[in-house]
Amino acid sequence: MKEFDPGDAPSIVSITDRVKPLALGAAVSSAHFLGDRAYFVGAEETISIATADGEVAQVPAHFGAILCAVSDSKRLVTGGDDGKLVATDAKGETTVVATDAKRRWIDNVALHGDGTVAWSAGKTAFVQGAKGEVKTFEVPSTVGGLAFAPKGLRLAIAHYGGVTLWFPNMAANPEFLEWAGSHLAVTFSPDNKFLVTAMHEPAMHGWRLADNRHMRMSGYPGRVRSMSWSAGGKGLATSGADTVIVWPFASKDGPMGKEPAMLAPMPARVSVVACHPKNDIMAAGYSDGTVLMVRFEDGAEILVRKNGGAAVSALAWNAKGTLLAFGAEDGDAGILEM
Repeated sequence: MKEFDPGDAPSIVSITDRVKPLALGAAVSSAHFLGDRAYFVGAEETISIATADGEVAQVPAHFGAILCAVSDSKRLVTGGDDGKLVATDAKGETTVVATDAKRRWIDNVALHGDGTVAWSAGKTAFVQGAKGEVKTFEVPSTVGGLAFAPKGLRLAIAHYGGVTLWFPNMAANPEFLEWAGSHLAVTFSPDNKFLVTAMHEPAMHGWRLADNRHMRMSGYPGRVRSMSWSAGGKGLATSGADTVIVWPFASKDGPMGKEPAMLAPMPARVSVVACHPKNDIMAAGYSDGTVLMVRFEDGAEILVRKNGGAAVSALAWNAKGTLLAFGAEDGDAGILEM
């Protein structure tokens, strides 16, 4: 994988006229799809549910700030500073999954394919299975991020000093992956061979799980706030620079000893990335309001949204890959039907 020279590509194609604009009226923190409806999570209290033809409904979910959100195409689960974990279904109906006994902020959440949900408050990670039983685990410092492994019920808990791998349904001792610094967002590779964190400093760190070998992934000018695996898991696209940094994971060594690809250079910082669920393309949002679709193979770009607005803060594809939703920090949003 090599740096892409924009001079190698034909002039950029624009499809901005095909976007259905949405005015949500409040900052968007993340976007998700349940079926063919886009769920825009607001920074405060509400979730906006939009159809591809532009109809928008507001659903109250929390009393206060919404601090985290995750979806599995069946439900959207959010955590807030009201101490509540709330699930919103495809009908737009909400259910309180859990309430923190001390009313602490719920600031991280993860979903497993079998319906198990994990969340954190302070230094405590919680796991609730399909039958409703809740198990807890304490880590040495505030939880920075959570992620379930794609195979088996194993939860990665990122915190200061590294990542703890916890098996909630087993008596086995947790495994600790050490690396100095504060670890925030965490993700497993789709093939279950690698674990990667975004750090508080402008860097990422990874481990090959077979032998816990370290993968240093540095060189960013800013903090990495968005990560997305390509279809098939051969690349990990990340924000944090004025190009999309894509780390190679096709080989057994992952990015060790390899340079990342640098795609879609712009005079603005990449703020969020979202890879297509089936094809080798991705969407990238920038701090100047631009949204691009980018092809991994040659870096070819399509303009989805022009610059000039607030930073893009959310991107999402539906499961079929036929709809792309984006949202910005000023509440401007849109849906593109492919």
